[in-house]
Amino acid sequence: MLREMGIELFWPTAPVRDAALVAEPARLAPERTPELAPEPATVAVPAPVRPHAPEPAAAPQRPAPAVAEAPLRQRMPGVAGMEWEALAEAVAGCRACRLCEGRTNTVFGVGDLHADWMVIGEAPGENEDLQGEPFVGQAGKLLDNMLAALGIRRGQGVYIANVLKCRPPGNRNPLPEEIAQCEPFLRRQVELVRPKIILAVGRFAVQTLLQTTEPIGKLRGRVHRYNGVPLVVTYHPAYLLRNLPDKAKAWADLCLAQQVMREGA
Repeated sequence: MLREMGIELFWPTAPVRDAALVAEPARLAPERTPELAPEPATVAVPAPVRPHAPEPAAAPQRPAPAVAEAPLRQRMPGVAGMEWEALAEAVAGCRACRLCEGRTNTVFGVGDLHADWMVIGEAPGENEDLQGEPFVGQAGKLLDNMLAALGIRRGQGVYIANVLKCRPPGNRNPLPEEIAQCEPFLRRQVELVRPKIILAVGRFAVQTLLQTTEPIGKLRGRVHRYNGVPLVVTYHPAYLLRNLPDKAKAWADLCLAQQVMREGA
């Protein structure tokens, strides 16, 4: 089917040398949604009882959370007003959640700071964590080929970023609190780039940006909006490496995004 549509000419898939890059990551599995581990139960310890004068039991105490519950904007004031240099420094030094403990590099974003296109994925993987750049490896090469089919080159006319700036351990699914901590950084990046179109790739990126639990299959073919910018959803390149027939659907998504961008919707 791809040969008939000529898509294989646009998106050649290079031989995969690293099986770990081709294997569909757990974070892309459409049938699985992340669940938070239940909070440990606490047991109330009664106060000592004096003869003939019993005292009421002490109120149970909640264990202190590992991360402060205050919103990011309270702990890091001014994110909404930061320019590029300050924003990059804030991301590099961020310790708002426990992802900072295992990262090699933060993955801020890369590309044209005033691009018409913005591509947003979910989170860094192993290669991204090592290199500090989003979408590298085999999935990154496929994304570059997808953009090249539209006449776009990485670094020229497109800015690429992720919802999360640090790699989740073992490429697991992002947790809601991790997404909440990083979202102000991404929102500010969108405000600074001011793209004409956002291409959201992968289930978690799509569901995070649109605040929905609907699968990609039900969200494709429509124009959505994030922070006032038109947004089109499509499959993650890593998913397409394992599901080649869906390249045809992804090509249709790219054509829709290009049409929206040109019309200035």
